[in-house]
Amino acid sequence: MPKTPCPLCLADTTTTILWSDAFCRVVWVDDADYPGFCRVILNAHVKEMTDLPFTEKRRLMDVVFAVEAAIREEMRPDKINLASLGNMVPHLHWHVIPRWTDDPKFPDSIWSAARRESPRRTSPPGLGTAIALRLAAAL
Repeated sequence: MPKTPCPLCLADTTTTILWSDAFCRVVWVDDADYPGFCRVILNAHVKEMTDLPFTEKRRLMDVVFAVEAAIREEMRPDKINLASLGNMVPHLHWHVIPRWTDDPKFPDSIWSAARRESPRRTSPPGLGTAIALRLAAAL
């Protein structure tokens, strides 16, 4: 039986890339409950952080931290969640998720059941571009 190709290794023309280099890319996650949600994806198919040499671990985390800083500056969330699970897709990637205390699932993870109805937040016009510009300057 053929192995299913990794969705993070396949070319995806539907994803908005905010920043990229030969090592990794930052993509926009279209989620109405969490505007500003981004994902940092390693370009190489690597399963765990400990599979990377120290310099590459540091480089990947520098990108994750730059994304966090850009989202904090642009969105002013109450909290940022950083998550690297890889249970469904065993390809190294980090979720950088802005959170608000009144979001539907706070304080639980965004993958938990909703606790409340919440007002819909909308992305400010040009949010993706603003984050992309901050990343370009930082990285």
